Amino acid sequence: MLPAEQNGCSLAGRHSLIDGLAVPSAIRSGERALPSHQRIIFFSTQEGYPWGGSEELWSRTALRLVAEGFPVSASVRAWSPPHQRVLSLIKHGVEVRLRPAPYPLRQRVWRRLTAPHWSPWALELQRCIGARPPGLVVLSDGAALPPVDLLELCIAKRWPFVTIGQANSEEYWPSDEYAERYRKAVPAALRCYFVSEANRLLAEKQIAHQFSNAEIVRNPFNVDFDASPVWPHLGPNDELRLACVARLHPPSKGQDILFEALAAAPWGQRNWRLYLYGEGSMRKCLERLVQCLGLGDRVVFAGYQDVKEIWASNHVLIMPSRYEGLPLAIVEAMLCGRPVVATNVAGHSEIIEDGVTGFLADAPTVGSVADALERFWARRSNAKEIGAAASKRIRQLVPCDPTLIYSNKIKEILACVEPA
Repeated sequence: MLPAEQNGCSLAGRHSLIDGLAVPSAIRSGERALPSHQRIIFFSTQEGYPWGGSEELWSRTALRLVAEGFPVSASVRAWSPPHQRVLSLIKHGVEVRLRPAPYPLRQRVWRRLTAPHWSPWALELQRCIGARPPGLVVLSDGAALPPVDLLELCIAKRWPFVTIGQANSEEYWPSDEYAERYRKAVPAALRCYFVSEANRLLAEKQIAHQFSNAEIVRNPFNVDFDASPVWPHLGPNDELRLACVARLHPPSKGQDILFEALAAAPWGQRNWRLYLYGEGSMRKCLERLVQCLGLGDRVVFAGYQDVKEIWASNHVLIMPSRYEGLPLAIVEAMLCGRPVVATNVAGHSEIIEDGVTGFLADAPTVGSVADALERFWARRSNAKEIGAAASKRIRQLVPCDPTLIYSNKIKEILACVEPA
């Protein structure tokens, strides 16, 4: 476990909330302006949806740094209307550039004529930075590595940069050409951050390169570190309440796998109900699948709810993901003293001890998930004790203030970078 000073616990109780985000209450933006050469650029390449777990680390770090007086800029995809978290960044002093997507035809033609060797990503990064050289560029991607030409642009312009990789999948393998480009580019990063050791190892395999500059960081979560919601009563004849907390996106989150496992014969005679928390563009398809499998009276699409409310009424988290990073939902459920049944992908096995703090399915398949669910059902009378073990274990593995730790890492790197 990290020492209290290192993991951010020394600041407990000394934070105020800005739109639900913890920032040092003793610091106000603009009280001490820092030199422009310490300007930090956060460039998020996540474009599939207005907001997601992959955006938490960089955005909360940006808020903390701007509150300390650092000049901070960010580039995110424009959505209509803008997500409230983007508006919060703007409100609290982050210079946000909203890039268009898809690019208008005239702009695409202009870019092709004026800079044929750079992608729209790279051109937007150039426009975000403008004439003021940055102190540091932070490239955040929902996958393991940002687009390679962003790295190449930073190298060509001699902009110091780091990367943040979130999810990874066996399906992400790059072509030989791109793997070679990554092998040349990633050593120039001051750090390549990953949210799980498994994803770092997979990235090394995918580009056939061993990272000498990799480091594991944790994402901030949306529940108090000392959360302790009351355990919902679960007697032998009571309804077992299962929660799946994830974006409604079966290609990554695997809700279809869970539905098929629960549609099997043994579960038809059992007292249970599944609550799906989250939204997504595939909700209607999932609702139809539930009806096709005869689970209409067993599955509830509950939308977005506060984390505390979720774990005040549910007994166990089910995460049937096909690929991941290190889901906030798992960390939050364990902090709240709930056992987890999850597929053994990404960093799940790094925090879940099978049979002790939860249950791991060997693979994201119906058979494996059904087996893990069966093992949990056989021990459901011990669910509270398993959840208590999970609560104790997760506090040994994640810091109480991941944003503080990451912002300190950024400041340490920035202090070592010579002004452009």
